[in-house]
Amino acid sequence: MSSDTDLAGVDAGAGARLSWPRRLKRLSPSLALAWAVVAIVLLWAALPQLFTGYSGTEGVPGEQLQAPSAEHVLGTDGLGRDVYARIVYGARYSLAGAFVAVTVGLLIGTLLGLVAGSRDGWADAVIMRLVDSLLAVPSLLLSLSIIVLLGFGTINVAIAVGAVAVARFARLARSEVMRVRRSEYVEAAFGSGGTFRSVLFRHILPNSLTSVIALAALQFGSAILSISTLGFLGYGAPPPTPEWGLLIAEGRNYLSRAWWLTAAPGFVVVLVVLSADRISKAIQKTAP
Repeated sequence: MSSDTDLAGVDAGAGARLSWPRRLKRLSPSLALAWAVVAIVLLWAALPQLFTGYSGTEGVPGEQLQAPSAEHVLGTDGLGRDVYARIVYGARYSLAGAFVAVTVGLLIGTLLGLVAGSRDGWADAVIMRLVDSLLAVPSLLLSLSIIVLLGFGTINVAIAVGAVAVARFARLARSEVMRVRRSEYVEAAFGSGGTFRSVLFRHILPNSLTSVIALAALQFGSAILSISTLGFLGYGAPPPTPEWGLLIAEGRNYLSRAWWLTAAPGFVVVLVVLSADRISKAIQKTAP
């Protein structure tokens, strides 16, 4: 009997070891493309000089408003700066801002949701009324209000976008914690003498994070879109910083004769947001 049990354990272990290769084989083309887009943009942010030989801020005299060509694949702007180079160097600002925004929303929102979901009574009531108040205010208006208090700049815009996302993370984390709290293995852990803290961090929190991580992936794309929107409105990084929203704003005055100035960075923003949304859906499917 014991040998059969051991063989079953070996088979289970082999199945676990083969899970990731099998997942890679079953990776859909759309999900593979989404991961490829995210990987390329991350490489842009980390090593922009490997992807372009042009500067992201300095132009070339006499090469203003050139159409896309072999020399400038996405054309040049009104100061002779290569648009592709500015998009590549701008990835650092847009992704850094999105990372800060998601981190702020994830940490604060998950902590609030964890407290509200694990503690009944006044703590849950107070936190959820705060969350409801945040959700009652339009996200753009709330972001602008926080920016007015903090000041302009990419980091301040990212903090404002992250503060807006706190309510979404808190509500999701609370619902997941309350769902896991009612499961049989959590009750068994308490019944076997486990303390509240040990059960919370060993069982409840790890089994509540899958949906929260999926929301973080989705929020990453939303944060890029929000930061680009605020940058377009002039609340983000100042010129000549090649932030994606600012690139779109700078090109709006040349739409009739230089469409690529807005189309190229706008297409990149949309592609990254859609890729993050696709990855978020894939992560959500793995949730219990």
